[in-house]
Amino acid sequence: MDLGRALVEELGLDPGVDTLSRWMAHYIAELIKDAETAKVEERSAKFAKCANAILGLWERRHQLPDGKRPFEDLEPILRALESLDPTDDTPRYFRSPRMAVDETEQNAETRKWLELADDLDYSAKILIRYCLTQAARTALDRSKDWAVLAENAGLDQGIDLPVIRFITDESDLTKSSEPDDIARKLLEDRINRLNEFKKMTNVLASDLRRQLKKSKAPKVGY
Repeated sequence: MDLGRALVEELGLDPGVDTLSRWMAHYIAELIKDAETAKVEERSAKFAKCANAILGLWERRHQLPDGKRPFEDLEPILRALESLDPTDDTPRYFRSPRMAVDETEQNAETRKWLELADDLDYSAKILIRYCLTQAARTALDRSKDWAVLAENAGLDQGIDLPVIRFITDESDLTKSSEPDDIARKLLEDRINRLNEFKKMTNVLASDLRRQLKKSKAPKVGY
């Protein structure tokens, strides 16, 4: 019922709202009122009818008009997450698992660079998490309210709620003034990885600058 009331308020009963949204809002509002004022012997069936209508509308939340979708402010973040997926442990640029190779068959130098590539991939995901969390910050509070209503109604369909939990957890982790031992260990690990990432980017930048400098040097010829 709480989710239904929130949808009614979002869709609006005002005459200025588009016809379809106003009709859906009226329909849900009437079902809620009818269920709450029903006789005892009719209440169970009317509440079930009302709940089915609310859940049916919720399942089609992505098809609601612009300005009326519950997680509309987070939609760009959801699209970015679908592409970037910082929770996926699979390396972004080498999607198939790297085949295990006996260390005796690997060149030590090759192995070192492959391990470094894995570390850099993980560090990049840390940066992606941070960027997505910052991008979602302004939309997060409103979306969290919808997430609570949906979870209280026993709903966990689609990508919305897991993503909101992910962003909320990341936001809480980075904003916490008194992290617990687990959070502190995670933060320290991220700091160490980012420091290594920074060193590697500095090395690469210096190497590229040297190449540029060589390319601009005057050629001596006869």
